[in-house]
Amino acid sequence: MKKVLSTALMAVTVTAMALTGCAAKKEETKPAASPAASPAATAAAPANNTGKDFKIGMVTDIGGVNDKSFNQSAWEGLKGLEKQTGAKVKNLESKSDADYVPNLNQFVKDGYNLTWGIGFLMGDALKTVATQNPNAKLAIIDNVVEAPNVESVTFSEQEGSYLVGVVAGLTTKSNKIGFVGGIDIPVIKRFEAGFIAGVKAVNPNAKVQINYTGAFDKPDLGKAAAATIYNDGADIIFHAAGSTGNGVFNEAKDRAKAGKKVWVIGVDKDQSLEFGDDVTLTSMLKRVDTAVARVSKDVVDNKFQGGKTVVLGLKEDGVGLPETSKKNVSADILKKVDEYKAKIISGEIKVPATPTP
Repeated sequence: MKKVLSTALMAVTVTAMALTGCAAKKEETKPAASPAASPAATAAAPANNTGKDFKIGMVTDIGGVNDKSFNQSAWEGLKGLEKQTGAKVKNLESKSDADYVPNLNQFVKDGYNLTWGIGFLMGDALKTVATQNPNAKLAIIDNVVEAPNVESVTFSEQEGSYLVGVVAGLTTKSNKIGFVGGIDIPVIKRFEAGFIAGVKAVNPNAKVQINYTGAFDKPDLGKAAAATIYNDGADIIFHAAGSTGNGVFNEAKDRAKAGKKVWVIGVDKDQSLEFGDDVTLTSMLKRVDTAVARVSKDVVDNKFQGGKTVVLGLKEDGVGLPETSKKNVSADILKKVDEYKAKIISGEIKVPATPTP
């Protein structure tokens, strides 16, 4: 079942993003528990709601916590919450899908108050752990796990991708544009579908070349995919590929050094901060950090919504473009972006979640 975030999300957005930083150096105090109580049951009854007695764990997918994108954004959200509340946060990186269940179980068995699974690929593993540990609280990003002790958060990636598609369609000089995806899964198809729809809305003559690398953790594959697309004449590539997308930026930078101007549209975070304004046209922000901070804070405040699914789109400020877009995107194009954003929010434009033939 779906439930849209309330205006409370906006307050947490400001707090969580502003407070992202170094970990608070406070020792945790474990709540008392009877010898018969399981770690998961103990975690359900912390000593107080200040946050210092809480432990929140995060398991990454195979992209790793320093992917410059999705997982890193989630971790920054937790680090901000740590500074805000004093809760202890920890992450475990998964090197393969075989690590998902053991990593999730480690946090559950250690009595963590909330355990996160970050990414669509962790859906089955999180369902298994949630079923086996009904007293544990878990949450997942980008997938829906039907269980009373799991809160699921998904995004309307197609809506934000539509807007960067508008930027690409109005910026391209060659009328050739690329999209580099990671693994071909529903969440990445939403990026693709929205992007193509946005390009076509403003530039029907533009062609979008699609390349799925099959990985979220292979920058070399991203670089090779970008080289192929740029060699075919594209001047802009939008990636939704995790750390594989870092290779797209690397290829664009190599071409810039050789005097060939091309653009990349980043994803999840404002990737101009990492890769520079010389190659980053804009980014499609996906506010994973905000969502992770909000749900985690709900646990601290005893407001956890197990069994619920939250969907974040433009209306909820869950996706969008960063302020830095104005460095490389003209004021006229940004005005068009605002016009299309308003139409999507009002319902005048229904952005497709799957690519149309």
